[in-house]
Amino acid sequence: MSGFKDVVGHSEIIQYIQNAVTEDKVSHAYILNGEKGSGKKMLAGLFAQTLQCEKGGTEPCYECHSCKQAVSGNHPDIIWVTHEKPNSISVDDIRVQINGDIQVKPYNGKYKIYIVPDADMMTVQAQNALLKTIEEPPAYAIIMLLTANEGMLLPTIKSRCVTLTMKPVPLPLIRQYLMEELQIPDYRADICAAFSQGNVGKAKRLALSDSF
Repeated sequence: MSGFKDVVGHSEIIQYIQNAVTEDKVSHAYILNGEKGSGKKMLAGLFAQTLQCEKGGTEPCYECHSCKQAVSGNHPDIIWVTHEKPNSISVDDIRVQINGDIQVKPYNGKYKIYIVPDADMMTVQAQNALLKTIEEPPAYAIIMLLTANEGMLLPTIKSRCVTLTMKPVPLPLIRQYLMEELQIPDYRADICAAFSQGNVGKAKRLALSDSF
């Protein structure tokens, strides 16, 4: 049950998201760009959950029906787009899971949110199919593209999205997280933080690895 306050680093992105929610200036399309383990999925999930939360604050409340649905992975208006092929997202994946579904109004929330992990794996055909939707989305629709390499996205898609870039997290914050949250001894936390190069996911994997 984590909120934005539990995210290690990324304070600028969190501030941006919370301001957008507070001022009701949420864009219809976002790119969250950062390497594997940088926290894109966590931030996208928290962003979606906050937008759908029935209490309407800047953090998910975890008490309302919407938050409970989101935590269980069963929220009808938060759609995580999946793909069958390991290394590509096909035009059919986009047509079926986004384009064919987006005209259906939200079931119980204000928004209908589509989160696309590994969005840089979309084929050119898939991106072109998505482009039409991003150009003229319904007012309630929000699309979040999570990428490790936004350079793989078409310029036409990038120009229509707000890009939030995950920056390396300061090493003292990672060290503190490893010691306080994972009970890693200080000498090991120092080494893992140094090797992580500012990537919390990588630091966590190293700290919990028996072979490191």
